[in-house]
Amino acid sequence: MAQVLVQKVHKSYGKVEVIHGIDVEIADGEFVALVGPSGCGKSTLLRMISGLETITSGRIVIGNRVVNNLAPKDRDIAMVFQNYALYPHMKVRDNLSFALSLRKASEEEIRSRVKYAADILGLEPFLDRYPRELSGGQRQRVAMGRAIVRDPLVFLFDEPLSNLDAKLRVQMRTEIKELHQRLQTTTVFVTHDQVEAMTMADRIVVMSNGRIEQTGAPLELYDRPVNLFVATFIGSPAMNLVKGKVAVSGKKRILETLNGSLPIPAEVSAEAGQELIAGIRPEHLTLAPPSAKVGIKATVSVIEPTGPDTHVAFKAADGELVAVFTQRHELESGQEFRLKVDGDHIHFFDAKTEQRV
Repeated sequence: MAQVLVQKVHKSYGKVEVIHGIDVEIADGEFVALVGPSGCGKSTLLRMISGLETITSGRIVIGNRVVNNLAPKDRDIAMVFQNYALYPHMKVRDNLSFALSLRKASEEEIRSRVKYAADILGLEPFLDRYPRELSGGQRQRVAMGRAIVRDPLVFLFDEPLSNLDAKLRVQMRTEIKELHQRLQTTTVFVTHDQVEAMTMADRIVVMSNGRIEQTGAPLELYDRPVNLFVATFIGSPAMNLVKGKVAVSGKKRILETLNGSLPIPAEVSAEAGQELIAGIRPEHLTLAPPSAKVGIKATVSVIEPTGPDTHVAFKAADGELVAVFTQRHELESGQEFRLKVDGDHIHFFDAKTEQRV
């Protein structure tokens, strides 16, 4: 196992810079997820750590070695790809042992490591099958097993679950997390799915346009997003946004919006007349009758029961809002309500800078 340091790393293709001086520190044995929308640079960063992409400037350290000029095979890493990258003409046993054979490991070591990986991943019954005879989940286990037998310092995962169906993705999320807890190998996991990152990682690095927006534990990002990008990217359904201006009502400050007023807690730094954007998680909205004096005026638009909870889309004066109710309400399209929220559960962002206030 080893720590991974990415220090002031830039990446350019010709005159186009795609990674802008990134700094990331991954502790020994830590599971870190790189998340962000397509094109944000997360896979490019992973490929630079692996050596599949060169860096334009900066430094990458794995363990106690600067690896900028080392080939991938010399970095003591193992990578699991989105498309499995298995050799179709080789049986599972041979796929697992191929890297060890190239290193001229002894037959005894190869047998021992293959058995170890097969036992961990439940691959024993499939060792004499070809990849074409396996399901998607079984192929992904083989790809993971091939990484395990190498006993690397660092595991790198590049969107390994995106080719699997929804049920299998949930199962494989659990298996990868259990694998990390068992092996305690430093792991870097790239995904565009923030739910994967939230459920699996010790820490999440949120990226946008080749820059890091925020790094932190999953619930830290969820509860204290530093800007509007992180606030709307982390969380499903996404955070609701309501624009307004700060006003003083008696001794209290409120955010006046087209839909009504929202309370502003004392710890929020905002002045009268300042334009803010209020962010509200769907689960923090509650129903009140339209005659209520505070809250957001809204009309029921679409009702989506999921079983354990109900997602309801509302139409408001300046856009759509989504609420998630764990309690079952008798709702119909066209009904009018006020949506209330405790001031402690509202996130406020400056409308110009989009930074948290």
